[in-house]
Amino acid sequence: MVRNVSKSTRVFLREWSRHPARVGELLEGVTLPEDARTQALVQALAQQNKLRITEYRRGMVIETTSWVGRIMLGSLEITVQPKLKGLPLVRLLRYAYGLRHLDLSADAEFEVSAWSFLDLLIHELAGEAEGLIARGLRREYVRREADLSAPRGRIDVGRLARSGGVVTAALPCTFYERREDALLNQVLRAGLLLAAGLTADVGMRVRLRRLVSGLGDAVSPIRLGGQVLVRAERALSRMTAAYEPTLTLIRLLWDNQGLTLEGDAPRVELPGFLFDMNTFFQALLSRFLSENLPGYRLEDEHRLRDVFAYDPTFNPRRQRAPTPRPDFVLWRGHELAAILDAKYRDLWATSLPAEWLYQLSVYATSQPTARMATILYPTVGRGAQEARVDIRDPVSIYGQGRAQVILRPVDVAELDLLLCAGVGTSAARRRQALAFRLAFGGG
Repeated sequence: MVRNVSKSTRVFLREWSRHPARVGELLEGVTLPEDARTQALVQALAQQNKLRITEYRRGMVIETTSWVGRIMLGSLEITVQPKLKGLPLVRLLRYAYGLRHLDLSADAEFEVSAWSFLDLLIHELAGEAEGLIARGLRREYVRREADLSAPRGRIDVGRLARSGGVVTAALPCTFYERREDALLNQVLRAGLLLAAGLTADVGMRVRLRRLVSGLGDAVSPIRLGGQVLVRAERALSRMTAAYEPTLTLIRLLWDNQGLTLEGDAPRVELPGFLFDMNTFFQALLSRFLSENLPGYRLEDEHRLRDVFAYDPTFNPRRQRAPTPRPDFVLWRGHELAAILDAKYRDLWATSLPAEWLYQLSVYATSQPTARMATILYPTVGRGAQEARVDIRDPVSIYGQGRAQVILRPVDVAELDLLLCAGVGTSAARRRQALAFRLAFGGG
C-alpha cells in the first residue's frame, strides 16, 4: 500500500514481503537523498538483512525481512508491520517479556489491531510507567554535604578544622536524604522521552510527556546509553523488581532505534525504529518451553564447542574457528535431549531458505547419537504439519541418512489460547503437552 501525504510517500508492508509485489514492477516517482549518511545507512540496512532498498533508473524495489517498525528516508516513510496483528500479539508480547496485564479497554479510541509493533511497545511502556508512579517511585538514600544551622547527620570535623573553627552560625554536616533522584527513575524519565520522540501518535506523545512532567524536578535528566542501561539492569534486585518490565521495554526501544555501521564508526540513530521479530519469537518460545517442560533444562544460545577447529599446522593467521550457537538446547540431567532453533517465518506458506538448512545441518550432525535439529516456526495457517529433511550420505549405495532437519510449526493461535487458559491443573497439562510436542514432536 502506498500513500502520498504532503509530498511524502508512505509505504506499508508486512514482514517478508516485497513492494511492488509483482516482479518487474517498480515504485516510481520516489528517490532517496544522495548524501553520504543516507547512502551508508541504506547499505548497512541491507548488509545487516534488516531492509533492502534497490534503486533503479526509473524507481526502486523495497524488500522486508523479519524486522518491523517505521523508518524515514528523505521523503520516503516505510512502515513494516507484523502479520500477527491485534490482541494475540499484545498478549504474546506481554508473556514473552514478563509485562503486566494492562487493560486495553481504556484505549477504546484507538484501533488496537492497526497498531504497529512500535505502538504496542510504547503503549506498554506508558502503562508500566503509570503503574510505577501510582505505587510510588523508588527512593534511595543520597549522600549530601552542607553547612546547616540545625545540624543533622554527622558533623564534618575535618572540614570544620580546615575552615578555622566555628566562624558562622552553621556547621558542616554530612548526612543522607531519601530522594527519588535515583538511577532507575532517571532511566525511566529518559525512556519516556525516547518513546515520545519515536511515536507518531499525537495522543500518545502527550500522554508520555505528561508522565515526564509529573516527575517534576525530583528526577534529574540523564543521557540514555548502553552503559547507563547496563548499570540500571545491574541495580535491579528483589526490592526493585517492579522496574524490570519497564527497563526491558526501554532496552528494546533503545537497542532498535540505533544502527552500528561497519568498522569503528560509532552507533548512529536511525530515522525511525526497526525491531527483529525473531528476537520476540525466540523470547516467547524460551519462556514457554522453560516453564512447561518439567524434568528438562533449557539453555539459550548454547555454544557447540569443538564443532569446527583449524588445523594448528595450517592456520597461519592464527584465527579462531567459529562456534555455532543454536537458540535452544534442551538437557535432561547431563544428557543432551534436543537442539531447537526459532525462525520467525511461516515455512508452511513459504519455502525453506537454503542457508537455514545448512545451519541446522551443522547442528544435527554435531550430535553423537540422536542426530536431529529442529526449526520451530510460527504459522497462522490451519493444517500445518511437521516436515523432515534427511541429510544423506552421497557416496552410500543405499543413500543412508546421516541426520535429520525437522521443520515443526508453532500454531500461534493455539499457543495464545493456552496462555489464556488459566492456572488450573488441566490448563497446565495442556500447556505441557504442547511444549513436549514442540520440543520432541509426536501427538
